[in-house]
Amino acid sequence: MFLKIKNIPKVSWSSDKPLNLRPKISSFFFLCLGLALFGLGEGLLIVSLSGASPWSVLAQGISIKSGFSVGLITFIISISVLIFWIPLNQKPGIGTILNAFIVALMIDICIKFFPSPENYFSQILLGTFAVMIVGFGGAIYLIANLGAGPRDGLMVGLQIKTNLPIAAVRATLEITVVCIGWYLGGTVGIGTLIFAFGIGPCVALGLFLVNKVFS
Repeated sequence: MFLKIKNIPKVSWSSDKPLNLRPKISSFFFLCLGLALFGLGEGLLIVSLSGASPWSVLAQGISIKSGFSVGLITFIISISVLIFWIPLNQKPGIGTILNAFIVALMIDICIKFFPSPENYFSQILLGTFAVMIVGFGGAIYLIANLGAGPRDGLMVGLQIKTNLPIAAVRATLEITVVCIGWYLGGTVGIGTLIFAFGIGPCVALGLFLVNKVFS
């Protein structure tokens, strides 16, 4: 059911267009809420010690081969992904900018205030929960329609071009990225695989539930 979703739903608090410098208060609120949840999930994944996200594995792999820092490679990857937006006709918005700030802030808060689990089962459990939070947060801020982050914009653009379900497009992206990162020498954990295979369905489920509640 939700795995077949192909479009980002529009609800009462969705912005009319991504590039909107004077959005509705409700649109801005849900944008920030979604990004905060997204960042919380990313932070919890790090705290879980179950494995980095696929794009972090890619950055690590390229860093190993190139000798540049993971942070610099992460920045270069983000810019490269944004360039791919051009042929996909994706437009940035205030959400594209706030994505970097709010997500980074939430990651720092998680690392500072949430302790890492001591046993392996708890690590996997927290990693799984983290992926679900990322998916639901991503769904909320995408529905706000005030501009996606680099990876989510790439997902939306590819979905429009291919007309495939969002879950399938996101899963294919993440699995491809983690495979390349692993081939280049990046470290893959069980949490990485949970993210790669689970984030697509989690985003799709989030889109489905938010649309059900607010439509």
